[in-house]
Amino acid sequence: MSTNLRSVVFIRLAVGLIFFTQGILKYIDPHMGVMRFTRIGFPMPAFTAHFVGAFEIVCGLLVTLGLATRLASAPLLIVILTAIATTKIPELFHSNQGFWFMVSDARADFAMTMGLLFLLSVGAGSWSLDARIRGD
Repeated sequence: MSTNLRSVVFIRLAVGLIFFTQGILKYIDPHMGVMRFTRIGFPMPAFTAHFVGAFEIVCGLLVTLGLATRLASAPLLIVILTAIATTKIPELFHSNQGFWFMVSDARADFAMTMGLLFLLSVGAGSWSLDARIRGD
């Protein structure tokens, strides 16, 4: 697969903007940040929510712009896999939820994971700051 595909920009925009906005929400909406991290059981939920939010904002913006895309995708992959492990996998063990509930609830997380794996494998594409810096 050629990495000069212009259509990679659509994957970058989807992945980058979703992480970027979710990172902002961790700061401005306690239900999406500190309270959620408390409910999940993270230690030091205020610090953890803002730490994760900072990575989502910075790396999401880098992915959106296509700057250091592969590098920025790696921490986001860790974030999304942690989210799946801490919020989706436990649904398998709730009596009123189970497998199909988890599958439905995890669809966006799965799409983000696949988008990040795609960006890690092919890079930012030709419509990116990475390509401009390389002179492509």
